Amino acid sequence: MPSGSGSRGRRPRPAAAPVVQVSSSGSGEEGSDEEEEEEEGSEGPGEGSRGRGGSATEDKSAESEGEAEDPCLPSCPICMVAWTADGAHRVSCIPCGHVYGRHCLETWLLQYGKKKAPCPQCGKRYTQNNIINLYVPEIAVPSNDLEKQVLSLREKNESLEKQQAKLLEEIKEYKRIIMLQQNIIYESSSKRQKMTEQSSDGIPGAEPIASLTKNIDHNNLSSFALQNEFLVDGARVMGIDASSKIIFTSGRAHGVGAEHILTKISMFRRHGMEKIYLPPDTKAIRDICVLPGGDAVFASLGRKLSLFSVATNNVVLQYDLPAPGWSCSGDYTTSTHIYAGLQNGMILVFDIRQTSAPLYSSMGLSTHPVHTIHCAVDDSGSRKLFSASSIGPCVWDVSENRPSLVSGMENQGVCISLACTSPSSDLLVASYRPKVELPDDSATPQAATQSPALTGSGKLGCHTLLRRTTTTSFAKDHICSGSVSELRMSKSAIIPCGGNQHLFAYGDESLYRVRTWRLPSFQRYTDLKPHRQPVLDLRFAESSTGERYLGCLSAEKLQVFTVR
Repeated sequence: MPSGSGSRGRRPRPAAAPVVQVSSSGSGEEGSDEEEEEEEGSEGPGEGSRGRGGSATEDKSAESEGEAEDPCLPSCPICMVAWTADGAHRVSCIPCGHVYGRHCLETWLLQYGKKKAPCPQCGKRYTQNNIINLYVPEIAVPSNDLEKQVLSLREKNESLEKQQAKLLEEIKEYKRIIMLQQNIIYESSSKRQKMTEQSSDGIPGAEPIASLTKNIDHNNLSSFALQNEFLVDGARVMGIDASSKIIFTSGRAHGVGAEHILTKISMFRRHGMEKIYLPPDTKAIRDICVLPGGDAVFASLGRKLSLFSVATNNVVLQYDLPAPGWSCSGDYTTSTHIYAGLQNGMILVFDIRQTSAPLYSSMGLSTHPVHTIHCAVDDSGSRKLFSASSIGPCVWDVSENRPSLVSGMENQGVCISLACTSPSSDLLVASYRPKVELPDDSATPQAATQSPALTGSGKLGCHTLLRRTTTTSFAKDHICSGSVSELRMSKSAIIPCGGNQHLFAYGDESLYRVRTWRLPSFQRYTDLKPHRQPVLDLRFAESSTGERYLGCLSAEKLQVFTVR
C-alpha cells in the first residue's frame, strides 16, 4: 500500500466542503489493487487521491475549477458541474442519501471495475441498481446575489434601450434629410425632362411645372403646399382628422408575432408621433375613417369593426364581423351610424348605440371583397351608399337595403378604386386595371387626354368619370388612362376647388407620386412630390373651419399638403 494510505488513516475526515476534495479523485484510483480499494471503502476518494501522491497543486486546481462554476447553482460534488433535471447528468442519489449527477456515479462504478463502488463522501457501497433518479420540476437556489445581478442587468438593458431609441431617432432624421436631398435632385431632373418634352412637342408652357413645395395652376384653380413630411415604417392605410390636425396610420410593431398598431401623428409637430397598441385579435387594418365627431372607425382582417376614441387612445367599441373587414365609412346624416364592407361581398350597417348586432346586413352582387365604401347624400336629401368591388361601383339604397351596379360599367376590367364627392354624390371616378386574361392593353379604354409613356412599374389602366343623371342613375363621361397597380387596391380622391370645379387625385404607379387631373376633362393638372416607393393611400379632408388637407402615404413616408 502506498505511503499515502497511512497518512489518510491518521488524518481526520473534513467536516465541510467535500466537494473540492472529490473533484480531483478520478484518475488517482486507476491501477489501485483490491486491498487498497477495501481500505478506501471507509474513506473519501478525495483523501485517497492526496495519499497517493496528489499534490497541493491538484487541490488548488480543483478549487479553481469549483470557483469557476456559479456558486449559487447546485452542482455535482464529483465534477463540480451543475446537474440537470433530466438527461445523462440528471440529479440522482444512492442509498446513503448523497446526491450526485447520474453520469458521475456510473463513471465512478466503471473506474472501480466492480459491481460495487464506495460513496465518494461517506464510503458506503452502492451498485448500478441502487442509483435512484430524482424527479424535480426545476433546480434553483434562491440567492440575493442573483437578484442583485438581475436588477443590475435590467438597469443596463433599460439604459441600452434608451440609447437605441435615441440612435434610431437620429437615423430617421438623417434619412429624412437624405430623402429631401434626393427629392430635390429628382425634382430638378424631372423639371428638365418636362421642359425638354414640351420643347420637342412645340407647346412650351402648356402644362404647369411642379415646384419643390408648391404646385399652382396658371388659372389658380388650386394649389398644394407641402406642410410636413414624416418617416413611417411599414404603413399601409391612413385617416385624417382635419379639425384636430391629427393623422392615423396603420402598421405593425417590430419583432416576430408583434401586434398591429395605430400611429397617431400631429400634422404640425416634427416628432409628434404616438404608437397605440391594438387588441391582439385585431390583425391588419384595411381601412380607417375619421367620423364627423372626431373619433375613428377601422375595419380589420381579424373580423373586427372597431370604434377608436381619440380622447382616450383606446378602442371603446368592437363589433364581430362574419368575415374579414376591408372597408368602412361614417354617415354624414347621423353621427351614430357606421358601415363596414366585408371580404365576402357583404355590407353591414351598425348603430353605435346598439352593441349586440348590426342594424342591417346585405349581400352584394358578388362575393368579391368590398374594398371601398362611401356614404353620401343626394340633392333630394336621400342617403346613398356607394361601394366598389372588383366587378365595379355599386349604389345602395340604405332604406331598401338593395345594391345595383352603376349602368354601363359592366366588363370594364378590375375595379380597384372609387372616389366620391362628399357629402354630395354628383361625381364618381372609378379606377380600373385590365383583367389578367386580356392579351394586351389594347382592350383598355383609351383616354380623352393621353398620359405620357410609362417609365416605371405598374400597368396601364384607366380612370372613368361618372356623372349623376337622375336620383338613382349615373352616366359614363370622360376616360383617362394612367399607370395603376397590378396587385393593390389603391385609394383615390376627388378634391373640390370651388365654383363647381374639381380635381381628381391618384397615386401614379410609374412615378411613385400623386398625379392630379381636372374634372370633367381629365386634363392633366400637376404632379406632387415623389416618394421612393409606390403611394399606397391618399386622403382628402376638410375641417369645420374650412382648412383643407391632402395626405399621401407610402410604406416609408407620409406627406401632408395644405390645399388652397
